[in-house]
Amino acid sequence: MELREIEIFLTLADELHFGRTAERLRLTPARVTQAIKKQERQIGALLFERTSRTVRLTPIGEQLRNDLWPLYAGLHDSVQRAKIAAQGKTAQLRIGLIPANGHDLRPYWAAFRTHHPHCDLQLRHNPFVDPFGRLRRGEVDILLTWLPVEEPDLTVGPTVFRDPRLLAVAADHELAERPSVSLEDISYFRHSGLPRSFPRYWEESFVPFHTSRGHTIERGPLVTNNDELFHLVSVGETVNLMAGHMPRYFARPDISWLPITDLSPLAFGLVWRTEMENDLIRAFARVVADLGTLHNRF
Repeated sequence: MELREIEIFLTLADELHFGRTAERLRLTPARVTQAIKKQERQIGALLFERTSRTVRLTPIGEQLRNDLWPLYAGLHDSVQRAKIAAQGKTAQLRIGLIPANGHDLRPYWAAFRTHHPHCDLQLRHNPFVDPFGRLRRGEVDILLTWLPVEEPDLTVGPTVFRDPRLLAVAADHELAERPSVSLEDISYFRHSGLPRSFPRYWEESFVPFHTSRGHTIERGPLVTNNDELFHLVSVGETVNLMAGHMPRYFARPDISWLPITDLSPLAFGLVWRTEMENDLIRAFARVVADLGTLHNRF
């Protein structure tokens, strides 16, 4: 398997979406499909299960991903260190972003770069379907995610921003004309589901499983990315709680956004592997602490 083919496989294993994989690697979706089919022929087994809505790793695909990642990551890191050295940089800090509002957080990026010009700060999308995987595999040094995070091997740092909750519904949904909704209102409609491997407490912090009156918030079809989520919402199959910055970054004519009256704002903060904490991680955490948490600025 050639290096480019390994990169295609590992990127698809991360994104679980052919279109996003192609965009991330600057390839056509047909080229990604071709590479995966070639790999499956060489191995003699399917690496991905594909449906019209989802892409998932097979057990053999998971095994291959786990075996290839350390080898590829080591080679990739060596090349990156060489590139950084060529630019006069002596260090690197990689931040994985689960929220979509990296543009709003420019004051943090700028402050860190000003105080640490020797460091190459890299910002990376982090899929919510595998929230802590990249962090644990050493692909990012810090994760920006919604809180709480209660993982024994991870350290939770300062809160970066707080966002009000919104409900995404189809533009012609029966709730769409309301000025706001409550959690009780939401309990009458299905919400998008998440894979069983998802930390239950982490999912519940974003979308409660029950209302204060004990009504169940039913989960519907599983989603692994925002494209699937927005599709299900737009056709009226589900409704979906979202962070307040999402309408500005994912404005769509087929989706309406409603304020939630009885849910507190969602906090997003820094998380890193405790055993990998270093001076650069602490330096970025200090930048966030010094600038303070962003409130109601978006």
